[in-house]
Amino acid sequence: QVQFVESGGGYVQPGGSLRLSCAASGITISRHTMNWYLQAPGKQRELVAQIRSSSVATGYADSVNGRFTISRDTAENTVYLQMDSLKPEDTGVYHCMSNVFGNNPSAPWGQGTQVTVSS
Repeated sequence: QVQFVESGGGYVQPGGSLRLSCAASGITISRHTMNWYLQAPGKQRELVAQIRSSSVATGYADSVNGRFTISRDTAENTVYLQMDSLKPEDTGVYHCMSNVFGNNPSAPWGQGTQVTVSS
């Protein structure tokens, strides 16, 4: 059974940093492109960062490019999202997901981790 457990969120002031973690089980992250999604209040879930399986190339939404960094630890089967220079518009619930399932309601979503950026 595939499962993702996100952690590391919290309350931070604008300009602050957080590091999110996504522990995966039932799936080997090194074999899959892995994504971080943000579901902001009242908005649809959107892709913010991606790390490719083979090349370990990364990609980012324009809104977070230059501020967020996605990485992975294959030994720990964990994906990370380093979030710097946080802005209020980064507020929401962050989820990770394998590209195999995509941004699909039927995907095995975890509970996510809440990030709140506010002064």
